[in-house]
Amino acid sequence: MFADLLPWLGLGAILTALAAALALAVLGFPALLGKPVPPGRLSPAIRTLVIAAATAMLVLEAGLATDAFNLAYVADNHRTGTPFLFTIAAGWAALEGSIVLWGLVLAGYIWLFGRTTARAGAGGAGALSILGMIAAFWFGLMATAANPFAVCTAAGEGAGCALSAWAPWSAADVPWEGRGANPLLQNHFLMIIHPPVLYLGYVGMSVPFAIAMASLAAARPGGTGTAPGAWVKITRRWTLGAWSFLTAGILLGGWWSYEVLGWGGYWAWDPVENASFIPWLLATAFLHSAVVQARRGVLASWNYVLVIGVFAATILGTFLTRSGVVASVHSFTQSAIGPILLGFLIAVLAGSLALFAARAHRIGAAPRLDSLVSREGAFLLNNLLLTVFGFAVLAGTLFPLAAEAFGNATVGVGRPFFDRWAVPLSYGLLLAMGLGPITPYRVARPQVMLERLRAPALISLSVTAAVTLLVTRNRHVIIVVFLTSLAATAILRRLDSLVRARRRKTGERAGTALLRLAGADPGFWGGQISHLGVAILAVGIAASANLSAGGQLQLAPGESARLAGYELLYDAPFSRQESNRSVTGARISVSRDGREVAVLSPRLNLYPSSAQPIVTPAVHSTFRRDLYISLTRLDNEGLTADLHVYPLQWMVWMGGLVAASGAGISLLAVRRRAPAGERPRETAHA
Repeated sequence: MFADLLPWLGLGAILTALAAALALAVLGFPALLGKPVPPGRLSPAIRTLVIAAATAMLVLEAGLATDAFNLAYVADNHRTGTPFLFTIAAGWAALEGSIVLWGLVLAGYIWLFGRTTARAGAGGAGALSILGMIAAFWFGLMATAANPFAVCTAAGEGAGCALSAWAPWSAADVPWEGRGANPLLQNHFLMIIHPPVLYLGYVGMSVPFAIAMASLAAARPGGTGTAPGAWVKITRRWTLGAWSFLTAGILLGGWWSYEVLGWGGYWAWDPVENASFIPWLLATAFLHSAVVQARRGVLASWNYVLVIGVFAATILGTFLTRSGVVASVHSFTQSAIGPILLGFLIAVLAGSLALFAARAHRIGAAPRLDSLVSREGAFLLNNLLLTVFGFAVLAGTLFPLAAEAFGNATVGVGRPFFDRWAVPLSYGLLLAMGLGPITPYRVARPQVMLERLRAPALISLSVTAAVTLLVTRNRHVIIVVFLTSLAATAILRRLDSLVRARRRKTGERAGTALLRLAGADPGFWGGQISHLGVAILAVGIAASANLSAGGQLQLAPGESARLAGYELLYDAPFSRQESNRSVTGARISVSRDGREVAVLSPRLNLYPSSAQPIVTPAVHSTFRRDLYISLTRLDNEGLTADLHVYPLQWMVWMGGLVAASGAGISLLAVRRRAPAGERPRETAHA
């Protein structure tokens, strides 16, 4: 009886959310015309939207938890015996469920933004109207082409469903066990947290877009506030939060690939990986140029273009993931929503760029830069490199699709193309990251730059020389070590000099001076923490990519072999039956210099819904390196396995987490900002 109610409850929640989103768009629309809209007028629609979106997600999860196989989504993406956490994760493991999660996250952002409407100025209600339009699209998609509560009208045990989206009363035979989710998506705990975190970043970019468009539509030079550039200060806060989640989501996705797919890497320039990387690059560019506009009033028009580009890139990524136009382990199967998403992307670009063109003359003339040799110039270089990087990744991702669509030819753009662009652009970004924070605003005089660069340059040269003599002469590693040590030393030396100056003035202890200095300008120092995280990440990428070793080995039980400096002994195979899969694997003892390092157990996991086992590597991590073994063959005669040794792999994960946390710290600048006169002069204006 409960299962029969779920289609009604779920579809009712979606239609209610759709109505609330449309009401929000209509009620807030006068603000886009410059008319005042009381914030309280929009509150009922926002509350209804959030409750309905949460109800839709809860109903879908209830269907999964209770094995309600009358729902086609449950029948096709769940199986009895699946562990509870992976049952919950099945709620976003396929097309329709992922869109329900998208709608829930968007509703949450709308609610959060609605709470700050009073502080968002005259454009707050207008931004909520635009967010309502965006939400109406997604919930309209759920109610039509991507209905997660369609029912099975005919199906056999273990088979798929013949769907009926609008006739829940006609459900007939349903599977008894269910198909189960894609085995790759229930093979590691990261699948439980990676998609929601990534969606928090993806969907969060809707808020900056809505604020920017509302400020343009209001046709006032100041946008959402009374002072020029007020809109960008509000937008930067929301972008920081979304950027932090997007960074963490991309990092977790790379970690999932590393731990699950068994190919030994974490980034393959897969089209769907690129689709998340492009908005990250553009959002990073905006976060930097927004600082320049807030400080100096320049780059106002460019910031509008960047915000439009970031939001459009998230829609493009959604199209690539859910349309089936690319072959990827991340993408969903071919679906009917591809043309709808493409149409939405075209409408977003056409509408936002047309509005920008119509209002460009009202943005206001930006002051000229005093000198390109300044912090503003460093930010411009940063923006140029990030934008070119984004376009290079976009071109490499879309070119095969365009060639196939217009030329009927299958063209591949592989790793060499992306690396050819990514490596030199990354070097330039690391250099800009090192020089930017120590470069004064307006004009950087040579004597000032020499004074600030002398010690960092000497230290970085010393570190680089030591690495060259003692570790490696690989040119990529040497370049990255020099650039990252320059950036890290410049940041830390700047912090040290400010702490010393504060201690001389106040007599505080070093720890107290450090905390109060950072607390006076958390926006700046949070950014520097992110820069340190990027430096750690860059060293990890350079070391693991250029200093790795390994190969393939074949062993019978009891045999051993030496590879990459390790002695590997095949102890014995093993097998076991788990609730949702059959596991076979091999225990391999690993020794180095006569001392046992680890006992690794790479596995092959076979799921009922798959004829091919899923390779699950075994990873042994230490401070110096990762030892990575994945099986390619396991039978009675023996095994074939791939061994990889990755130096400093931990720095990849640690660097990404530090970068994401730095953005979170920067958010404190909005809630706790010291008066300008109390901020250190060197931090705020140098």
